[in-house]
Amino acid sequence: DVPTPVPAFVEPDSPTQELDLILQDLMGLAQGDLEPPTDPPSLTQKKQTEGGKQASSSSSSTPAASDGKATTQRKKTDMIDDLLGGLSTDLEKIGVRTTAKGHCASCNKCIVGKMITALGEVWHPEHFVCAVCKMELSTTGFFERDGRPYCDKDYHQLFSPRCAYCKGPIMQNIVTALDQTWHPEHFFCAHCGGLFGTEGFLEKDGKPYCCKDFYYLFAPKCSGCGESVRENYLTAANGTWHPECFVCADCLKPFTDGCFMELNGRPLCSLHFHSRQGTVCGGCGKPIVGRCISAMDRKFHPEHFVCAFCLRQLSQGIFKEQKGKPYCSACFDKLFV
Repeated sequence: DVPTPVPAFVEPDSPTQELDLILQDLMGLAQGDLEPPTDPPSLTQKKQTEGGKQASSSSSSTPAASDGKATTQRKKTDMIDDLLGGLSTDLEKIGVRTTAKGHCASCNKCIVGKMITALGEVWHPEHFVCAVCKMELSTTGFFERDGRPYCDKDYHQLFSPRCAYCKGPIMQNIVTALDQTWHPEHFFCAHCGGLFGTEGFLEKDGKPYCCKDFYYLFAPKCSGCGESVRENYLTAANGTWHPECFVCADCLKPFTDGCFMELNGRPLCSLHFHSRQGTVCGGCGKPIVGRCISAMDRKFHPEHFVCAFCLRQLSQGIFKEQKGKPYCSACFDKLFV
């Protein structure tokens, strides 16, 4: 599961509103763009005096610009520290406690006004920032990794699992399949592009397919009906068959005894195989397996080639034909001569 952002906890204000306004003035003074305030009276003279020093320092121009800038910055820092000390003394005289709340984990200076409690430490609100983009996190949630805070965007960009399809970070729901991770909307059939339902998916060459397309593309086809073979099947006559499709190609009846004859790649029962081969007995109508007699453009079992009148076997092979029927010489003479 992808973790959810942790809200930063802002301590409620303990100084008075006047203290916050004065601290804001001090921050502006540190940046050199704030006029000295006129209230409270006990601090006005101090700020004006220090403000004058700041103005004179910042307005000076020397050839060694870098040294002058560093000196100005040190003076600003010392000035703010002096003002904070004087501020604490004056506020305590009027009954406002200014006990420090701790040292900021970033700048290591005392925290007097608002503060952030996070990651087991306290921070100035403006110093609790993302470890990558430095965006302030005091008013938004944050993620923690190895003791460092991150904003939502940078955390997911750096540490969230990647989608195997779009390569983007996965921020919420995640699908794990084929040893990879996916956005749910990006895990779909490689052939039709449809999302997978309750029937799941099948895999081929590292790609997911819905059941319909998988069987259509890769499953063997039944030699009888041409449809994909999904479950039980038979292999016979150089083909694959659904059990219900493996029948005689002529009479469409199943092979109850398990035996069949093959002709031109099609399965046939014994009767229709011999019928196509012309080896069905002209007397009994059954297939001829062993010896046979060919006569009158037909074939006969030897015992079934008999005189049509006296029914005696024409064993010598001598017969006479009348209207497609064989007769022995005696019967033929008696009937037709």
